[in-house]
Amino acid sequence: MSLGPVMLDIDGVSLSPADRELLKEPAVGGVILFSRNYESAEQIADLVSDIRALRSPPLLIAVDHEGGRVQRFRDGFTAIPPMRRIGREYDRDVDSGLGAARQAGWMIGSELRAAGIDLCFAPCLDLDWGVSEIIGNRAFHRKPDVVAELAGEFSRGLRSVGMAAIGKHFPGHGAVHADSHEKLPVDRRDYGLLLDDMRPYDRLINSGVLAGVMLAHIVYEKIDELPAGFSEYWIQRELRDRLGFGGAVFCDDLSMKATRDYGSMAERSRRALAAGCDMILVCNDRDAAEQAVAALREYSNPLSLVRMARLHGTGHPLRETLLASDEWHSINARFARWSERPELHLDA
Repeated sequence: MSLGPVMLDIDGVSLSPADRELLKEPAVGGVILFSRNYESAEQIADLVSDIRALRSPPLLIAVDHEGGRVQRFRDGFTAIPPMRRIGREYDRDVDSGLGAARQAGWMIGSELRAAGIDLCFAPCLDLDWGVSEIIGNRAFHRKPDVVAELAGEFSRGLRSVGMAAIGKHFPGHGAVHADSHEKLPVDRRDYGLLLDDMRPYDRLINSGVLAGVMLAHIVYEKIDELPAGFSEYWIQRELRDRLGFGGAVFCDDLSMKATRDYGSMAERSRRALAAGCDMILVCNDRDAAEQAVAALREYSNPLSLVRMARLHGTGHPLRETLLASDEWHSINARFARWSERPELHLDA
């Protein structure tokens, strides 16, 4: 059975009979894990193994684990600093900042791959415009070229341990105040200003380090009336044609309130795929997930299947071996020192 276009979630720390039945549906292609699914490193590895055993090829298993306040697994995992902290290290010492970015990618990828997880939805490529609270310190920096450099090293760290890099939130989430989980943000800037937000994508696509891109649920009203996740303009004309991206395109969670005015869950799902998305996320709403799965039971896109197949993780280090390695101890100690000694910022 091939991978379907829907990535959904489960409620608990183990699979229920209802979960098993749903995950065997042909329209399902992946599972995204949350903090509620985590008790311990051993338990999450068992859960991942159970999910992988349900299908051949196995479902993609993903998590938002980018560091800082967006890190789903805590106890038993290294505390990764927010990306803004790495950006400030870059401002202090370029080589040290670049090294920290690569180390963050290496650590995230290594610990997740030891649990059998395929994907982390990272790096965040949004610019720190000082406007968006939902992005905030998740952004590496305000300057697009610095974001590109740091995110490139982060992505290389992920790739070095067998995990693909997924950039988000295209074309850019950093310049709007509203949180798309709660309402539909509108970005009123001209196209010329949006080019800054897209520059990190341009550079990372050209360097070949991005395997996937996740879209923003934002309307860029001077460009297109539709949110990017439903917009053929943003997916096909900008991302595919102008930037030349050939990897997988993810539509962010269609259960977010930003998408509520665009039809039923079945309609939203079809719209996102018709616009050019390869996979849609439907989270925290089992009824909605079932509606999407039912609507897409007969859906198939051969190109999407190829793109998604490339995202399975490679290599599966033993956790005990990883935790005994010098590299793990060195990086863990560095990030622990950062947590123990918060930065002091003096305004000029």
